[in-house]
Amino acid sequence: MDRLKVNIGNLELQNPVTTASGTFGYGTEYADFIDLNRLGGIFVKGTTLEPRQGNDYPRMAETPSGMLNSVGLQNKGVDYFAEHLYPTIKDYNTHIIVNVSGSTVEDYVKCTERLVDLEKVPAIELNISCPNIKEGGMAFGTSWQSAANVTKAVRKVYPKTLIVKLSPNVTDVTEIARAIEDEGADSVSLVNTFLGMAIDAETRRPKLSTITGGLSGPCIKPIALRMVWQVYNAVKIPIIGMGGICNTADAIEFMLAGSTAIQIGTYNFIDPAISMKVIDGIVDYMDRHNIKHVSEIIGKLNL
Repeated sequence: MDRLKVNIGNLELQNPVTTASGTFGYGTEYADFIDLNRLGGIFVKGTTLEPRQGNDYPRMAETPSGMLNSVGLQNKGVDYFAEHLYPTIKDYNTHIIVNVSGSTVEDYVKCTERLVDLEKVPAIELNISCPNIKEGGMAFGTSWQSAANVTKAVRKVYPKTLIVKLSPNVTDVTEIARAIEDEGADSVSLVNTFLGMAIDAETRRPKLSTITGGLSGPCIKPIALRMVWQVYNAVKIPIIGMGGICNTADAIEFMLAGSTAIQIGTYNFIDPAISMKVIDGIVDYMDRHNIKHVSEIIGKLNL
């Protein structure tokens, strides 16, 4: 349906509805529930240069209107992905976008280089919320200098669509977004999870083995919307918005705030078919408001 098509740089999505990395596995886990071919794109599980075992259990905890996680990027590494997982998902009629993570700039670059030749992976999403071990564990995305450095290094080796996922745990998200845009990113996605904590009052112990973790779900939506709107007014590259999207209205709100496309994350755990419902809901919204093309929604917030 042409009226739903959007562009993220040179990458054309058949519709603006995609699934967020870390909540949708590699897509195949949801194949019994939805038609994966209808999605605008699938952002697959975070991928690192070397295999990672992830954090100790417990590493997930429910919170009011959300959840905390500290899975720790558990995955079998980029080579395993390329050799074993990629062949099982490459023929879906949607875009497979790999979320790339690392602990050093070199990790990001080497991981990215392993993905360049995968024909059916037209884009990557850099997760710059990872701790930079060369800067004392500070996340790449919490300073504009380190965000710019990793973006610049990856841009040099990656000719396809480069999306950078922003951390919300910063003072000024627009400063980070502008720095990334200046270094050649084709798009930014935001927001990643917020740093949070949960405690069991009876045992007096943290509910996560890592004490703190990433907060996601409906509880973060108002803050995520604010950040998307701020970034939309600060950069010219397209935005992929996320953060507590649970229904069509949520998705439309993110688009009105400036998102060209959206990612659905935590709510996939509650309703595995939510992405299909949102695609259909956007069509219904456009019909009810006499909108010919979805681009007529993007950034069209009445002020």
